[in-house]
Amino acid sequence: MGVYGGGAIALVPVLLLTTGIPELGPNFGWAVLVGGSLNILAYLCYIRAIKISDLSLTVPLVTLTPLFLLITSPLIVQEYPTLGDGVGVVFLIVGSYVLNLQTRNAGYFAPIKALFTNLGSRLMLFVAFIWSITSNVDKVGVQNSSPLFWVMVLFACVSCGALPLALRRGGFVLALAQVKLLGLTGLLNVTGVGFQMWALMLAPVTQVIAVKRLSTLIAVLFGVFWFGESGLQERLLGAAIMVAGVALISLT
Repeated sequence: MGVYGGGAIALVPVLLLTTGIPELGPNFGWAVLVGGSLNILAYLCYIRAIKISDLSLTVPLVTLTPLFLLITSPLIVQEYPTLGDGVGVVFLIVGSYVLNLQTRNAGYFAPIKALFTNLGSRLMLFVAFIWSITSNVDKVGVQNSSPLFWVMVLFACVSCGALPLALRRGGFVLALAQVKLLGLTGLLNVTGVGFQMWALMLAPVTQVIAVKRLSTLIAVLFGVFWFGESGLQERLLGAAIMVAGVALISLT
């Protein structure tokens, strides 16, 4: 909650000093309502999933978002992926799994098997599906306002929606104790999301979110080369597969 709230507050002066408040399009209202509500729901499900289940069984399922986008993008924003997009998305998903092969103590296909037995895994799959919808709603939002304004409004909605839960669990007190860290995290988060929204104005949703999933690759490689984590062979193979997927998407 604090990260979203801090990001929204940090954007106010930036917005006023740069683009200002844009003229709002006719679809802005429903985009805020749908995008804000679904992002709050995704946030709550995500927190619940990682709380009740192992990270190795839940977090990898987020990489399935681009796969769902192949279905939701044509329905919501009438963007139809090419064959290269579809193949590239599959490469990204496979590469992401290969990146984390060493963490599959219960077997290579443990995250998939867990869908049938683990509530946390099913919740995370639901989160991936929700994000495939909100990614398209984000495009509607920026098309009917501006990237900075949309991010500010969206972050404010998510922060306000999660506030009752934070107050009930004492999160507000913890946020005050870490206000500097939350401010920095919020600024970095809002910067990244801002570039994502800008990209949505320039490229199809499926391509933007597929490239965004390279964050998994960057994080894992950072762990190998900076913190000396093991599994370089598997991680480099996964990296090569993911880069090939992005290349396929970019060339189509």
